[in-house]
Amino acid sequence: MPRKSKLTEVERVAREQLGFRSLREGQEEAVRSVVSGHDTLVVQPTGSGKSAIYQAAGLLMDGSTIVVSPLIALQKDQADAIMRQPHTAEAAIVNSSLPAAEAREALARASEGDIEFVFLAPEQLRKPETLDKLKEADPSLFVIDEAHCISEWGHDFRPDYLSLGNVIEALGHPTVLALTATAAPEVRREVIDRLGMRDPKVFARGFDRPNISLRVDTYQTEDDKLTGLIRRIRFADKPGIVYVATRKNAEAIMGALQEEGVDSLFYHAGLKARDRNEIQEKFMSGNAEVIVATNAFGMGVDKSDIRFVYHYDITDSLDSYYQEIGRAGRDGEPAEAVLFYRPQNLGLRKFQAGSGKVETHTIAQVAEIVHSKGGSADAREIAKDTGLSVRKVTNILHRLEEAGAMETTPTEAARSAADAQQRLKELKKERLEQMQHYAEMSTCRREFLIRYFGDTYTGPCGNCDNDSLVNQDPVEAGIATRREV
Repeated sequence: MPRKSKLTEVERVAREQLGFRSLREGQEEAVRSVVSGHDTLVVQPTGSGKSAIYQAAGLLMDGSTIVVSPLIALQKDQADAIMRQPHTAEAAIVNSSLPAAEAREALARASEGDIEFVFLAPEQLRKPETLDKLKEADPSLFVIDEAHCISEWGHDFRPDYLSLGNVIEALGHPTVLALTATAAPEVRREVIDRLGMRDPKVFARGFDRPNISLRVDTYQTEDDKLTGLIRRIRFADKPGIVYVATRKNAEAIMGALQEEGVDSLFYHAGLKARDRNEIQEKFMSGNAEVIVATNAFGMGVDKSDIRFVYHYDITDSLDSYYQEIGRAGRDGEPAEAVLFYRPQNLGLRKFQAGSGKVETHTIAQVAEIVHSKGGSADAREIAKDTGLSVRKVTNILHRLEEAGAMETTPTEAARSAADAQQRLKELKKERLEQMQHYAEMSTCRREFLIRYFGDTYTGPCGNCDNDSLVNQDPVEAGIATRREV
């Protein structure tokens, strides 16, 4: 496909059309890969400028750029950033927050070539009318932001992402650019496979965040653990994030912090969208010292001065943990990541890893409906017929598709899909065991994390509790001891 510019113009486009003084390490190399027509996977920490890669590449290529992003707020932020530049192209958003007429108008303009960047949530691509308009737009670049969401091995799997490989092929396989901040080698392989990326180039760098100190404080009782957390927060530099596993803990810990005079908020998926937005904005603007949140908080959050990320509850995987602690110290100044560990708390995560079971007969029921409709399956209609949630039906449909639902009997397809689900549970168990190993290890934590993500590193790092420079905690400063029992 013809290009708008020669490759030597990458830096000029970044400077003149996107307002960047210069490109960061790795950005130009990735842009060149994309503009040359290579499917490309970029794994770099949040704040390293991954969005600049697709923006520059999109402007250098003929045809529109489709950007799939899971969060409406993130789509808006990225589109606004593009539109703020005086000499760049048009950008539009197509999501459920827009009136239907506005969404149709945006798609129509894209199909006529008037919009360079079209931002969509993955569920929008289930709509035939959306896909038809995107085909008319003849996109040259298909971008998947937060690409780890397609991986069941990863930390934020979303069933809607599983259809993206088919969407890419339906659009004639434009050049594919997948972006994520955290992806271990297993996740990278799964992303490449599920997206159908052809002979991709992979750029993975920047996993070491040396300014973040790593430590694990181990407790025998829940009361001691809570006391240790409150004490540490009281004396810590702020602002900071406390991650918890349950909504109940989010609200309870916020209350305990407020009793200690710490200006704090809680955040979880059980709140109304308007309340979540208000809470997030208050924290982001510096009007609260601490936010206590479940993992519902974080994607798209880019606050540079976060001084600590504490985990009151152990995460379900190293992928989740590293993604969340990576929100600390993005300004390059010292920050800390502390896991408040109690071995007995592993039971909750094990329960969560084993929950969500869908019985084989339920999968067979959905398979029967798919067969009866000749392979045509609408998740909302099936959900209404079966009483299952749309998300659960969507997950089952993807399982059935992978199992070849239309090439075998419903019973056989259901059995294959159930087997796949059992393998997923085994993966979740393995991920939790890796997290447990991190919590209980006695060697360099940074070396373990960086090697997990496929990079080379040899400790000691000098900035984790298992290395000599920091294994004596400053008790006299009023901060919790390294091993509270």
